[in-house]
Amino acid sequence: MDAPLKALAPGMALAGPALTVRCLPGDNLALHLAMAQARGGEVLVVDYGGSLASGPFGEIMALACQQRGIAGMVIDGAVRDSAQIAALGFPVFARGLNIRGTVKRDRGQINVPVTIGGLAIAPGDIVLADADAIVTLAADDLPAALAAAAARAAREAVIMDRLRQGETTLSILGLNDGDRT
Repeated sequence: MDAPLKALAPGMALAGPALTVRCLPGDNLALHLAMAQARGGEVLVVDYGGSLASGPFGEIMALACQQRGIAGMVIDGAVRDSAQIAALGFPVFARGLNIRGTVKRDRGQINVPVTIGGLAIAPGDIVLADADAIVTLAADDLPAALAAAAARAAREAVIMDRLRQGETTLSILGLNDGDRT
């Protein structure tokens, strides 16, 4: 996913299946409808067209999501009330901030493929986000991805132990003998 989407606050992270939403810029009715349909653990993935002209999501909606057990939100657009959302601890990843509110007229589309930050996301895809990145994968790919992640974590733990024992990354990775050339 492209870099401009960022966590509202340090330490925010989320993981879960995507509940996708497409909203018209300037209108957040579809987002309210999606929140009512969402199951606990789902991540709202909102295609707001990259618009920064208004913030369709704020503190009240964040609390409503939190109370429903929604895991967080990724929006290709702006949000408002960032400090209050951060204080709630509800993970939100957005393109920007804008205090301007929205109307509630268009039902938008829910559970349809969307594009967020240049990345195509289907309903039910697994969404993972932290300070470094937002990534997605098809739900069917989750077992293989978890196995690969566990194997990588084990390899990196060995490397970290060897570094703590004084070895260099050059020797651990077999890059060269460290001679200057």
